[in-house]
Amino acid sequence: MRCPLILFSLVLGGVVSSPAASFRQRVAEGVALVLGTNAAPLPSSIVLTRRWEGDVCLATVENRGSEAVRVGSIVLAELSHGLAPQTAVYGEGFTMLSQTGGTLSKPVDEGFYTDRDHYRIPEVQGRRTVYGVMTMRPGAGQAVLLGYTSARRFVGRFSFDATTLAVSVDAEGLMLPAGGKWELEPLLVLEGADLNVLFERLATELNRHHPPIMNRPVATGWCSWYCFGPGVTAAQIRGNLAWAKKDFPGLRYIQIDDGYQPWMGDWLETGKSFGGDLRAVLREIRNEGFEPAIWVAPFVASPESRLFREHPDWFVQDDAGRPMRSDKVGFGGWRLGPWYALDGTHPGAQRWLEDLFRTLRQDWGCTYFKLDANYWGTVHGGRHHDPNATRVEAYRRGMEAIRRGAGDAFILGCNHPLWPSLGLIHGSRSSMDVSRDWATFAKTGRENLLRGWQNGRLWWNDPDALCLNGKVLAEVPDAGGATKSIGQATDDEFLFHATLVYATGGMLLAGDDMRTYGEREKQRLGILYPPTGQAMRFGDARFEVGRLSLPDGERVAVLNWGDEPKDFVIPLEGRRRVIELWSGADLGFKEQVIHLPAVAPHSGRLFRLTLD
Repeated sequence: MRCPLILFSLVLGGVVSSPAASFRQRVAEGVALVLGTNAAPLPSSIVLTRRWEGDVCLATVENRGSEAVRVGSIVLAELSHGLAPQTAVYGEGFTMLSQTGGTLSKPVDEGFYTDRDHYRIPEVQGRRTVYGVMTMRPGAGQAVLLGYTSARRFVGRFSFDATTLAVSVDAEGLMLPAGGKWELEPLLVLEGADLNVLFERLATELNRHHPPIMNRPVATGWCSWYCFGPGVTAAQIRGNLAWAKKDFPGLRYIQIDDGYQPWMGDWLETGKSFGGDLRAVLREIRNEGFEPAIWVAPFVASPESRLFREHPDWFVQDDAGRPMRSDKVGFGGWRLGPWYALDGTHPGAQRWLEDLFRTLRQDWGCTYFKLDANYWGTVHGGRHHDPNATRVEAYRRGMEAIRRGAGDAFILGCNHPLWPSLGLIHGSRSSMDVSRDWATFAKTGRENLLRGWQNGRLWWNDPDALCLNGKVLAEVPDAGGATKSIGQATDDEFLFHATLVYATGGMLLAGDDMRTYGEREKQRLGILYPPTGQAMRFGDARFEVGRLSLPDGERVAVLNWGDEPKDFVIPLEGRRRVIELWSGADLGFKEQVIHLPAVAPHSGRLFRLTLD
């Protein structure tokens, strides 16, 4: 499925800027037009106005005609970007699971599951499309960032190839009434030498429009999914609760994941396989000094669920006015599907969401909600109860209802639409599901580090569960529906994973059956706890050496992503005492440089540097 938006050739009337022009100038001179649902330009009575305030473009679309018009896409700028085809690029996905790297001419999927193929979100034919933010690195000490600084209503996109860039907004075929006017999401265009500085500016602008709601301390705890999957039982929860109380009482949340409920949508009922009363288990968690946490997928329902059977009108509808099966337009769900998507614009659905989370918070005592499958709150291709609402608005209205019910509870967004979740969640999953094998450690690790700039600025990043051993064997479906075996990584690879989790500075939830932990795992968990709350800074996108200054000394992470041993040379400012944290080895004082010969492949090392 491909978006019908047509990008007109710059030769036919666009402005081709000199490569010497600033990138903001090139965007400002780009072709701007408004397209209907048939991809044809709309009449001149539909006026797109762009106004620049420094490096921010503020745009509006106004219908000065006498009849309402359906709008398909709004192209803020189409331009010849003037950059070399091999220019390194990065772009976010609409969904959390999708990321794009590579170059302008050869983009690479960083994420496991893409917007265009897995979720079948329409994109511009022949051009890779990314969402929210896009960066380009033309050369050493050169960086360009384009970012939408809000996501209140529209989906902001960047579509590119080796020669052309289009900056557009998806209007979803909404009706713009006669005399009506839409304010679009502001667009930020930056250039500079340090991409970290550009991301800091973007975060500042995003925070202006969507004030972050995160608070300290960074969330820590244990999650049942990565050792027990959907077969989790009350006895397994109690066993890990007992271990945490005896051996690591600092962990805060004990989180029961997917598997306790009979169907998606029936969150206040307990499935037979759980083997116990859910409320009683949550009460035990509280009584043992921990905080009860639970997994909920609030925007989806199984066709067999009580919710769907009793309230089919609360769901996103198809063109025939029936509830729309999500597998007809995209991915149908990884378990108990095909899923139907709750319509966040429906007053009944909003009341249900608010009441559900008020019950879970006030009556059941849950203080942490892992909200999964949130993407379905923005599912495309359907009709909403409010015909004037975009899918972003539908999702945000539903999330606002959840927050009213959840009160002061911590909210983690998972498998969520990234930009539309701004200001609505305390934590954001920053990678695909982890599993205990090298390929997944490496790929999810890169996903997490690419999003390091978000941690502590927009929300707390969740690098997914920490896995310290492979002693529990199980089959666990991931967010894309694939099933993977647990327990295949080497000890060096587990240390790589642990080092990388530390480098993210984000949330820390153990994912093993902690009853299998020996002294080695307890010692490693102790080094990782509590999280720093600050992502390490790496010198480049290879993410080999990360550094972070803390009150008790600098931390240095060394990651060998390769298949062979590698020598590392770490520069120092003067003389430092070097302690290797995983082994506890005191390497003594080093002057100007640390030489690390033959660091093992697929391994991570973590150091503390002090003055004495």
